[in-house]
Amino acid sequence: MVPATALVVGRTADVRPDLVHAVRGAGLRVRSVAAADLESDPSLAGRPDVVLLSASLGLRRVALLSGRLAETGARRSALVFADGDLTALETCVRAGFDYLTPPYSSSLVRGRLTAAWERGELVGAVELLAVESTVREYERDLSLTHDLQAGFLPESLPRPSGWELAARLRPARLVSGDFYDAFELSDGRLGFVVADVCDKGLSAALFVALIRTLVRHTAERFPDDPWQDGAGPLVHAVVDTNRYLARNHLRQGYFATMFFGVLDPRSGSLLYINCGHLPPELARADGTRASLPPTGPAIGLLPDSEYHLGHAVLLPGDVLLAYTDGVVEARDLYGGQFGREALMAAVVPGRSAAALLDGVDEALRGHVDGAEQSDDITMLALRRQGVPDDAAGPAGS
Repeated sequence: MVPATALVVGRTADVRPDLVHAVRGAGLRVRSVAAADLESDPSLAGRPDVVLLSASLGLRRVALLSGRLAETGARRSALVFADGDLTALETCVRAGFDYLTPPYSSSLVRGRLTAAWERGELVGAVELLAVESTVREYERDLSLTHDLQAGFLPESLPRPSGWELAARLRPARLVSGDFYDAFELSDGRLGFVVADVCDKGLSAALFVALIRTLVRHTAERFPDDPWQDGAGPLVHAVVDTNRYLARNHLRQGYFATMFFGVLDPRSGSLLYINCGHLPPELARADGTRASLPPTGPAIGLLPDSEYHLGHAVLLPGDVLLAYTDGVVEARDLYGGQFGREALMAAVVPGRSAAALLDGVDEALRGHVDGAEQSDDITMLALRRQGVPDDAAGPAGS
């Protein structure tokens, strides 16, 4: 292949008739344009195969024009030509520009332009390969991060006698800024977490891994609980994780909302700390509803943030749903949000934990109706099995 079109740029549009004649004689279609006109309207360049710039414009102007032409999609093959000032030509050549010098003959011009065009094509191909390689490397890293993050989610959820636990996570991208976790503590209590890092994508996924590790490590390795009610692992896990994040990662600007609950499966007593997270919904078997509001700020903002304990009791047939904002903020094709009311309508206490999440998922998909998912969606449902005791009445929350 050989170049087919050339753009000649000089101080005026009427530039070096001998050069224009030689380029035409080499078989190329030629257009000439004044540098000032091209600077004010880069679209005048079109998409030439090669560009010839007058060295008399000066190195700075030649370099700026060459860069601007590359941005508009013009070929990378840019040469300078002598237009009466050989010193200016020498300056451009020393800066790395290919060049043409008089006398301009069609055969010599054709050879020089073809060589410059081929080099430009080769450079473009190499740069494209480098970009493709970088993209493939990024996608590989992203896939590895996805696999790593999937490994941080529990392979199976604990199943305390008399209880059901189910969870769903649907990322908006390949990796998620949400996570959930559930694990048994040393005294037989059940710890469970739903959290949302303030961003999405790769960097948020790395913070997810960090937060999940800190929370679980601290809670699982906490010594004998002086309160004997599960508060020790809960308080220390939240306070220590918050302090670490705020002291070591505040400059990255990441924080997370989190709900962390500790359940006594024998009594149904639930202690929790809600770190600025959306209030989980407690749907009772008797038809009443309650929510578990925040008891402290998001983690990672201030090292000395204060967190308070919340308390609820789940009776037989009661179900607790914790979720992230991607659920209630899911949008349809017209931008309308799913909303809390629609979510509550889909929460039916008589269903199993898994069936309840299926119902919410079905309602969500019906609302979104093909619209692109814009945020991570995470839900965790905890249900106490059994038939409610009418004589007992609802417990406080």
